[in-house]
Amino acid sequence: MEMIVVDGIDGSGKSTVAEWIANHYRSRGERVLVRSHPSDSFCGRLSRRSLASEGKLMRTVATIFFILDVLNSLRRLRGWRSYDKVIFVRYVMATAYLPRPLYKQGYEFFCKILPIPDRLLLVDVTPECALRRIEEREHEREMFENLVALEKVRGKVLDLATHGWKVLNNCGPVEDTLAQLDAVLSDWDALS
Repeated sequence: MEMIVVDGIDGSGKSTVAEWIANHYRSRGERVLVRSHPSDSFCGRLSRRSLASEGKLMRTVATIFFILDVLNSLRRLRGWRSYDKVIFVRYVMATAYLPRPLYKQGYEFFCKILPIPDRLLLVDVTPECALRRIEEREHEREMFENLVALEKVRGKVLDLATHGWKVLNNCGPVEDTLAQLDAVLSDWDALS
């Protein structure tokens, strides 16, 4: 089983890109599981509920339950051995949502204790593009879904995506994004 991580800021198109990747491997006859975080597990639901609130305490609570949600998914990896690929949507880049002095330390800590696959994809968009997509959704806004927060988080995400990450620009036409993704998938397929 190979693990793939698709990460990025809110509204970047992570889930869509993860489904494109899943379809690529499914078309080759591989069994693929897509696991998004926060998930529908108990910890994932608490993380999501906290994200709909405001304040530093709720940010901390959301982060703790997000981490527990990811750890729960990792615990379940053994049971997913029948899959050829497991795609995690949101993983270690969630540390970019931590305050400025902590986000790098959090990222480095989790990279030491969590399995980090060779296949890391950062779906990047401008904060303005992300906010447009968020506004088109029909859901309650989360605490980081505003222009100021998206600008801060994107800066941190790009700062962290230096080692091993492929960066996919998802602001342009779908055809451009798919062409970039094809190049990434070709590189990854050469690893197998």
